[in-house]
Amino acid sequence: MYAGIPGLAVQTWFFGWGAFIHFLIASVTIIVTEAAILEMRKKNFEVAIKDCSALVTAFLIAVSIPPFAPWWITVIGSIFAIGVVKQLYGGLGFNLFNPAMAAYVLLLISFPVQMSTWAIPQALSQFPQSFADSFSIIFSGFSADGYSIEQLRTHIDGYTMATPLDAVKTAVSQGLTVSESLQTAVFNNGIGVGWFWVNFAYLLGGLLLLKLNVIKWQIPVGVIAGIMGFSLVMYLIDDGIYTSPLFHIFSGGLMLGAFFIATDPVSATTTNKGRIIFGLGIGAWVYIIRTWGGYPDAIAFAVLIMNMGVPLIDYYTRPRTYGHHTEHKNVIKIKQIESSKKDKGA
Repeated sequence: MYAGIPGLAVQTWFFGWGAFIHFLIASVTIIVTEAAILEMRKKNFEVAIKDCSALVTAFLIAVSIPPFAPWWITVIGSIFAIGVVKQLYGGLGFNLFNPAMAAYVLLLISFPVQMSTWAIPQALSQFPQSFADSFSIIFSGFSADGYSIEQLRTHIDGYTMATPLDAVKTAVSQGLTVSESLQTAVFNNGIGVGWFWVNFAYLLGGLLLLKLNVIKWQIPVGVIAGIMGFSLVMYLIDDGIYTSPLFHIFSGGLMLGAFFIATDPVSATTTNKGRIIFGLGIGAWVYIIRTWGGYPDAIAFAVLIMNMGVPLIDYYTRPRTYGHHTEHKNVIKIKQIESSKKDKGA
């Protein structure tokens, strides 16, 4: 969570106080939910809450959902993440899926309108928001001055803006080239205004996690390498309809996903080779869904898809037990023949 502070601060700087307010809402909801369930299970909820694993889930939910999303979106997602995805499977250490990403997908599929109300950079908005404005928007749908969400999402030139990934995807589907779609005000040097710095801040936080040995390098490197590989190949094939690797790396929640979400120690793979495969798979799925799927960003879907493959990946990548060796195929075949002869003799 400390490593995520730079990313949260940059998000707040460019897109208002929404993420911070949602973090407060998610934290209260998650702590109450976990305490209530653990109390019903006759478990010591004080110890469980003090390990802050629930707050990490609250943080990931808060920074993943749109800052203009209503308060009940965060409450529903938080209850589902802890009550269903985590505690229903036995609590910390037993969940098959990343709780925050499972909650995000539930919200995205169930409430697509509320989950698409992304804010535009403050510098490009007609009505920059204060803390009071963000608080009022989340709880009432209007700013302190009475402006609606759609008004707050309107560019200074008078048109409603979309996120960089969504803007490019829509423009290309309408017949424009990538270079033409990047000419709008939401882009700066080919990357969305604000989004480069948000991803850069989470990259710095991720490097801190690596330095402190909180996470291993294989998964984040695999995620970045996976999306870079796919995007580079397609970009070289046709740069008119496919965006560059740099665009994909510093757009959406790629760095957040690579360092803070995919590295979840419970739902990710446990072997070194498996982590690389896991990361590469996430990167590949992110690119596939972003490019040809129905959603502009795809971190949550990619992580959940690879979560389902973790048992298989771990099974085939587990290291050999120290002191044991793999028998040669010919030795195994000879033993099978000898065993067959003994059976026939009997």
